[in-house]
Amino acid sequence: MTETLPPVSMDLLDVEHLVLAEAEEPPLSPRDAAARDRVWERAVRANPALFDGPVVACGGLEQTGPHALRLSWVRVTYRHYALRRVPGATALPSLFVNVVQPTDDGRVLAARMSSSTAAPGRWQLPGGSVEPPGDGAVLDEAALAGQAARELAEEVGVGAGGGELRLWVVTRGENGSVGLTYLAPAVPEAMLRAGLADAAVAERAGGREPELDDIALVRSPEELAGLAGPHADYLEPIVRRFFERR
Repeated sequence: MTETLPPVSMDLLDVEHLVLAEAEEPPLSPRDAAARDRVWERAVRANPALFDGPVVACGGLEQTGPHALRLSWVRVTYRHYALRRVPGATALPSLFVNVVQPTDDGRVLAARMSSSTAAPGRWQLPGGSVEPPGDGAVLDEAALAGQAARELAEEVGVGAGGGELRLWVVTRGENGSVGLTYLAPAVPEAMLRAGLADAAVAERAGGREPELDDIALVRSPEELAGLAGPHADYLEPIVRRFFERR
């Protein structure tokens, strides 16, 4: 028997077995579709860096046993989330991966989003939205770990392979958004700072602005309070769990 998990402000779910299944996008009325497009177009005019690329949303999350989850996923594009600003419409929760990156002296990395992103100045973990699989590919645990490793490499310049990352916790928070949080092997601080600088150079060489403009290394969840600006809703709970479970 499965139990549909009720929405809460922030859930941290231990998971040892994750099953993924693709689902269809719910139908959208012509009225809501037109309103969504108007909201999206205004957002693009305000921030031309926004791109309506393919992305994966969460179609549902069920607990199927102790530490076992079933996650259904849906192919959408980024404009789908403009439905959050359409009165009476319902947007699917977003689905993302992120990484807890420790240092070899026991601190944890927090990263700040740059001004060119959709969340300028926000402190969070390295990571990003889940992308749909290409033709002939599947979205499974190995693919998700690979996407998390790619985000870590692109944003912070740390080249951990997907096989080195361990699915550590699943979060559900703002707007019901679901995050798959991976734990990476510890690395020296110098590697992180050099990697961030190299990643910024690589992004600018490709004609793109870096997604991150700063990092902080914290020794406790209390130190997060000293980071000025907005914080991702999951940041403090995940950092607290990390230090509690070391």
